Amino acid sequence: MGDFIKHPFVDMPDRNPEQVIPNDQLVFTSEEKKQIQTWVSHYPTADGAVMRALWLAQEKFSFLPPEVIKLVAAEIGIPYANAYGVATFYTQYFKEKKGKHVLDVCTCFSCQLCGGYDMLHYIENKLGVHKGETTKDGLFTIQEAECLGACGSAPMLQITNGPFVHNLNKDKVDALLDALREGKVPAFTSVTLPQDEDEMGGNRRTDVSSVESYIVPPISETVS
Repeated sequence: MGDFIKHPFVDMPDRNPEQVIPNDQLVFTSEEKKQIQTWVSHYPTADGAVMRALWLAQEKFSFLPPEVIKLVAAEIGIPYANAYGVATFYTQYFKEKKGKHVLDVCTCFSCQLCGGYDMLHYIENKLGVHKGETTKDGLFTIQEAECLGACGSAPMLQITNGPFVHNLNKDKVDALLDALREGKVPAFTSVTLPQDEDEMGGNRRTDVSSVESYIVPPISETVS
């Protein structure tokens, strides 16, 4: 049996690599501690607050190396392993330093058929890096994402766990990259549904900065 198994073991990630954030910076402010404890008080057990506390830590430190995850665990009062398991399960938590703008290009089934990989490869060529890499200027990281829940406006991407950019094409990608280089992040945009336009006279939401009308998604160049 051993002859058929070339790699029977998978190396586990290093949970204690060299520390990258100095100890004098590895602290929460009194306001941040108060906020975390407020979240803890909302749950029957302290570990219920771990996701919000990890999010706060990521916004503060920009990513979550092990020493930051340990800081969060200690502040909440839970085992490091529990916090580590949550941080490594969700892709929205960055375990390594990323660029200023993280471009998560959806390549799940619907987006594949509508050109998700076309857009991913176009962005790779434009920025000169592959998925999983960061540009030398530290401005962009490209990632391939699973379904982001916007199949009706495929192909699409998400910017740094924030706004979606719908109905991607090459011109739209060019404009997006130029805007991000200038520090302009697109506002939250809602894509209307056909029944909204026909029956309700437009968008049904009231909390959006811009609206795009529904369009029929394209077909990927690789399957057309």
